[in-house]
This record gives sequence, C-alpha cells and structure tokens, in this order.
Amino acid sequence: MSTSKDIRYLNPQQSEVKKKKYCRFQKSGIKYIDYKDPDFLLKFVNEQGKLLPRRLTGTSLKFQRKVAQAVKRARHLSLMPYVADLMK
Repeated sequence: MSTSKDIRYLNPQQSEVKKKKYCRFQKSGIKYIDYKDPDFLLKFVNEQGKLLPRRLTGTSLKFQRKVAQAVKRARHLSLMPYVADLMK
C-alpha cells in the first residue's frame, strides 16, 4: 500500500512551466529596426558574434529577417564586429 509520497525517483521530476514566447517588436509596436544602434542589436547576437535563432529570442519570422539585415548592415559599416571572443 504505497502512496504517492512513498514513490521515489532517481532523478526528480521536472515540472517546469514554460513561458509563452512573444515577439518583443510586435508587443512594443516597433516597425523599424535601426542598424545604427549596435547596443540594441547585441541582444540578438551570442558571445561569438552569431545571430541567435528565433526559438531562443522569440521574435517572429518577419522581424527576425529585419534583425538579420540590420546586423549585417551594422557589421558592414563596422559598428559591430563580425567575429569576436566574448563580446558581451
């Protein structure tokens, strides 16, 4: 006669509640992503200088394309580095 309190697992069960992903651009009403603002664009780039995917940032496809284009323009004008070790 074991109850639920008597059941023990080797690894504790994970009961994480995942947050709903949202596009920060649609939520705040941003229509244009400025390539001249490298501090804002660094939020979408990891430590090696690669663009973060949509599944991590939560941005929509439309704005992910605009972010990618803005990062490419900022890199071309040398506002952001192409490759860097530990940029942040």
